[in-house]
Amino acid sequence: MAELERIVADMESGQLPLQQSLAAYQRGAELLQFCQQALAAAQQQVQVLENGVLKPFTTPDSNDES
Repeated sequence: MAELERIVADMESGQLPLQQSLAAYQRGAELLQFCQQALAAAQQQVQVLENGVLKPFTTPDSNDES
């Protein structure tokens, strides 16, 4: 994620030559795809855990005793 943020900052600066901008864009697209896949995998794991195992999280303040 940090590398992706750095790439975006470099590209937004407007100081990269065209060839470097294209390479940075390609690397950014690869990193974005990697992050999306990691997020999807994490979401899938959470769904498996929630399937009857986990219960909604409540804080002591969330119990309404009115």
